Amino acid sequence: MSRIGKKPVDLPSGVTATISGQTIEVKGPKATQSFTATDDVTLAVEDNAVTVTPRGNSKRARQQWGMSRTVVANMVTGVSVGFKKELEINGVGYRAQMQGNTLKLMLGLSHDVNFEVPEGVTVTCPKQTEIIIEGDNAQLVGQVAANIREWRKPEPYKGKGIKYKDEYIFRKEGKKK
Repeated sequence: MSRIGKKPVDLPSGVTATISGQTIEVKGPKATQSFTATDDVTLAVEDNAVTVTPRGNSKRARQQWGMSRTVVANMVTGVSVGFKKELEINGVGYRAQMQGNTLKLMLGLSHDVNFEVPEGVTVTCPKQTEIIIEGDNAQLVGQVAANIREWRKPEPYKGKGIKYKDEYIFRKEGKKK
């Protein structure tokens, strides 16, 4: 039994879900998203909640059960509240700024990094050392944050690099004199 899959996904006020076949479409104040589930699960909307149930007891049906429920829950959160990732830049001379639809990163490389922001994601830089990524798709927001962080991961000696705001960097002691 999937502990995640058993729970119904409640629809907050202002969010509607419609099902046609294996496709569910969720509409909210921020956006509209759709997801096509596999034939291993059944989707249903009952009294302002979406339920996902497996068809059969195969391993694949049980895997798709929890995954489909999580995708639907992320869609409901995305169209009502949205997702947000915050990055912090540490290091002397390291900074970021937005220029149109391009994030310009100065990370101690021989060149500046120009990161094109994909469609469906909003990137802002309130300070030179902060990057805020917002959007309605959890997977896309997380992937953009990971791609930006990939340019200069935080190192364990001085902590220089791009890290998530709530991330803890395990520090190492340097050479002994």
